[in-house]
Amino acid sequence: MAPVWAGIARKQTLDRLAVARRGWTPPPFTADPALGESPVVLVEQAPSVDDRLPDGVRIAGAWAWRVILLITCAYLLIRVVSLLQIVVVPVAIALLLAALLEPVSAALQRRGVNRSLAAGLVMVGGLLVVFGGLTLIVQTVISQLDDLSAQVADGLAEVQGWLSQGPLHLSQSQLSGGLERLRTAITDNQGALTSGAWNTAATLGEVVAGFLLVLFTLFFYLRDGGQIWTFVCRVLPRAARIPTARAGHYSWHTLVSYVRATVLVAFVDAAGIGIGLAILRVPLALPLAALVFLSAFIPVIGATLSGTVAVLVALVTVGPVKALIVLGVVLAVQQIEGHVLQPLIMGRAVALHPLAVILAIAIGVVVAGIVGGLVAVPLLAVLNTAIRYLSSHPDGEPTLDREPPGTEPTEPAVPSGDPALTGTPNESGPSR
Repeated sequence: MAPVWAGIARKQTLDRLAVARRGWTPPPFTADPALGESPVVLVEQAPSVDDRLPDGVRIAGAWAWRVILLITCAYLLIRVVSLLQIVVVPVAIALLLAALLEPVSAALQRRGVNRSLAAGLVMVGGLLVVFGGLTLIVQTVISQLDDLSAQVADGLAEVQGWLSQGPLHLSQSQLSGGLERLRTAITDNQGALTSGAWNTAATLGEVVAGFLLVLFTLFFYLRDGGQIWTFVCRVLPRAARIPTARAGHYSWHTLVSYVRATVLVAFVDAAGIGIGLAILRVPLALPLAALVFLSAFIPVIGATLSGTVAVLVALVTVGPVKALIVLGVVLAVQQIEGHVLQPLIMGRAVALHPLAVILAIAIGVVVAGIVGGLVAVPLLAVLNTAIRYLSSHPDGEPTLDREPPGTEPTEPAVPSGDPALTGTPNESGPSR
């Protein structure tokens, strides 16, 4: 037979359930003489402020302060970069050059060459190629300078005749007035032009210092890049070392792939437009091809700017007919780049939306000028790889195909039995 207190407890429980179903509050205390003092307290808690707010408002508020914090951190980072621009820009350029030259240095080291000697040989070879190309371009400009002046004068006269006799039918007085206004503008702004020249001379020292810093940083990137990344990872908390190290490993390979693809695309653009200019006998074909090559490192905008310069040079030197042909060549090369080279070559390195590329370039130009536009897209590609890897592999396990997660929209999960999960932080760093 069940004890009396068990029956009483069961009855009180059923009463409380019945009270809860009816929705009213019982007296604050209940006691039974057979059980002694056994208070049962039911307190109706007043709703908090969060309970009175709609769910959408609470979620929006939670996101709002986080977004404000992120914007504040981004603003402070941009301010720091702006203040340290003379240091940050050379370091970023050296990193891009290291991504281009590191495979050569690594190949020399695998053949038994000392790492310091390998880094030095690669740097000297790169400098010879750069300065040799610049020397060839300068000699080409100097050798064609006299003929270029005469061609420009004849071209301007031809353009002026086309403006007056062509579909625009501008009168000679309008043309003379436009030229006079141009001369007046130059005369009025002569002081500004002179001060700009002085400012350029003043920044020459900064350019030389930045160039030396690029060389110094590049040498140690090529020599001790892996050790530098390992040291950075060891500073982090222990739980974050392996994920960060492997994210850096994949990001580095993404950067290397991006730089290689960009160099190949730039070479094809420069070769195509340069051959077209040479066939049409446009002066300064080689310098213009070099300009196309360099501007191709700034996606979307660079090709348009260099193509415009080539068309203008053709217009004032060989006439409007050949300038239109040059325009057709530029457009054809850009179409081949956009529809063949970019999807085939660049698409295997990074997967970035065109809107993201345009916004990154705009922000980079605002923050750091032309150099900012140059490094904005590779920086975005690196962040894209790192964020996508860490979001899908927070524990630092490698991807199934051991490839950077920057070209596929999603990544499959890694089985728990994958033997590659036993890697160390040193194995996860960028291979140098």
